[in-house]
Amino acid sequence: MLRLQARAEPSQTMRYLSPLIAVVLTVIGGLIIFSALGRDPLAGFKVFFLNPLKDWYSIAELLLKATPLMMIAIGLAVGFRANVWNIGAEGQYIIGAVFGSGVALYFQGVNSPLVLPLMIVAGAIGGALWAAIPAVLRTRFNTNEILVSLMLVYIANLLVSWLVFGPWKDPEGFNFPQTKMFDESAILPVLVEGTRLNAAFPIAIGALIVGYLFINRSFSGFQMRVAGQAEAAARYAGFSAKRTIWIGMLAGGAMAGIAGMSEVGGPMGQLTDHVSQSYGFAAIIVAFVGRLNAIGIFLASLLMALLYIGGEQAQQYMNLPSSISKVFQGMLLFFLLGADIFVNYRLRFGAAKQ
Repeated sequence: MLRLQARAEPSQTMRYLSPLIAVVLTVIGGLIIFSALGRDPLAGFKVFFLNPLKDWYSIAELLLKATPLMMIAIGLAVGFRANVWNIGAEGQYIIGAVFGSGVALYFQGVNSPLVLPLMIVAGAIGGALWAAIPAVLRTRFNTNEILVSLMLVYIANLLVSWLVFGPWKDPEGFNFPQTKMFDESAILPVLVEGTRLNAAFPIAIGALIVGYLFINRSFSGFQMRVAGQAEAAARYAGFSAKRTIWIGMLAGGAMAGIAGMSEVGGPMGQLTDHVSQSYGFAAIIVAFVGRLNAIGIFLASLLMALLYIGGEQAQQYMNLPSSISKVFQGMLLFFLLGADIFVNYRLRFGAAKQ
């Protein structure tokens, strides 16, 4: 009989091996899917995993796609470390884009170097305010932050639709639901000529460094780690549960808001009703594949960006549905959860001893 036996203590080896196992199983699962769809598995592997890395422009696109995932995931990791489950980062990302767009539109025609910093601050404030709603409800009325933050995503989407179909609609936009294009002063500068990689990338790297220092080198980060690993010990030590919730929610909301601003102030250059790219949901997978660690999140963001771009390539060159990238994301999460079982359990053969 095959059975699971609890380990005396969690396996640190499996803790770091399980993401790699999940990646390998995802690739194998992808090859099986390509075969089942009547496509050449090797050609599918090349299009999905190698084409996005074929030249410098492709690599720049990969880094551009990974940038918002890094920002959001490191913000979420702060809360997840303390078991504060902010699942609505997508809504906070959208509101950050709205606040950043509001600044860009308000200063339309103003050529000032202060516009971009104001947009970044506005994006962070917008995302934090949206995250503050579930934080208030959790700390005051003990509501479930998972459900509240998730439901707020749909409200954020409706708010964007109302804005771009209504008061912010570009009168010269041929009736498309979009704002005016932002001025050059409200667009993030490009880092490498001939690509779309912009200044949001070093901001994301800076966020990873700050996140690492906060989580691993600050007393507040220590408090949050203790709260996540041993809630009773945190209460005994006098650590404030409410403060932990507020820090976790606001950190995730602020970083998601900056990511939203970097999208409208970067490759999009305006606010549209398609601003939602599901980065907030994908970043949850990134955070856990990266083990809530800054270095791991950096690598996991590149992997998730590869899945996004690979899905677009597969749609273009292999006539596969656009949802193929979400299938790969789902497989990655599924295999990660499965592999994580072996952090606390090991396989054993034979009947359990009575």
